[in-house]
Amino acid sequence: MRRKPRIPPSPLPQRDGVDPVRVRLPHAGEWVTVREYLAERLAAGPGVIDGMVADGLVVRADGRPVEPSTPYAPGMFVWFHRELPDEERVPFAVDVVYRDAHIVVADKPHFLATTPRGSHVAETVLARLRRELGIPALGAAHRLDRLTAGLVLFTVRPEERGAYQSLFRDRLVAKEYEAVAPYDAGLTLPRTVRSRIVKERGLLAAREVAGEPNAVSGVELRDRRDGLGRYRLVPRTGQTHQLRVHMNTLGVPILGDPLYPVVTGPVPAGDFRRPLQLLARKLEFTDPVTGLTHRFVSGRELQAWSAHEDWAR
Repeated sequence: MRRKPRIPPSPLPQRDGVDPVRVRLPHAGEWVTVREYLAERLAAGPGVIDGMVADGLVVRADGRPVEPSTPYAPGMFVWFHRELPDEERVPFAVDVVYRDAHIVVADKPHFLATTPRGSHVAETVLARLRRELGIPALGAAHRLDRLTAGLVLFTVRPEERGAYQSLFRDRLVAKEYEAVAPYDAGLTLPRTVRSRIVKERGLLAAREVAGEPNAVSGVELRDRRDGLGRYRLVPRTGQTHQLRVHMNTLGVPILGDPLYPVVTGPVPAGDFRRPLQLLARKLEFTDPVTGLTHRFVSGRELQAWSAHEDWAR
């Protein structure tokens, strides 16, 4: 069994709260140089890798630049900063509801991704908090969808991140969500929804298939008015889009959902109207490092319930 390699510390600093890209060269391959491998395997466009190497922007673990002739070495690590995309600033603040020496709990707005991914890099909760709080080592213990608002847990010390991530993996965190969706008088609630959900690479929406359930959600109606319901949702598992899929299955898709029941066209950049009416309202857990019992509640309100005309306009 091959031993897991020790990952050296990055020789490059963060940029705008974003870590440099780290690439480990695979053991199997017939590339002659590092440049040749990067040019073949990274979708960077013609000439981009050559330009980065020529400018000394790709570096080794000791900080020395990779040169055009640097030989390929299986298992070698290299780092570089990707060119940040032009991002539309999300004009909503990230609220910090708790901070100590070990964790930061943020109350994130709709439309802001939790961590860098795809076209959302510097405009993410993680990058913003690293910049605003001055904690370069801050890491996410879990994630929320970009369109979902509410509570997210971050870790201050990298060596403790695994302990907090295990809370979510082992289902030791009590999570509660709130949603606004149509009211259906014929829908019997509360109930527990169980199904098997799969999310295929390249497809935006997840779907339910036959088989052993891997997704379990508790659904309860908390209030209703004017044809709308305010629902309390308790996920027992953590499949992608689980709550959105289950609400759609019940015939009451969450307001503002661009995927369920129908995948709609992309929203133009800068259009922050009609956010998905889903909120991660509560997080409760026993801290694996300090032993403290934490219970956090989001201070945000779902606009379709508090000011429906403004949301729908």
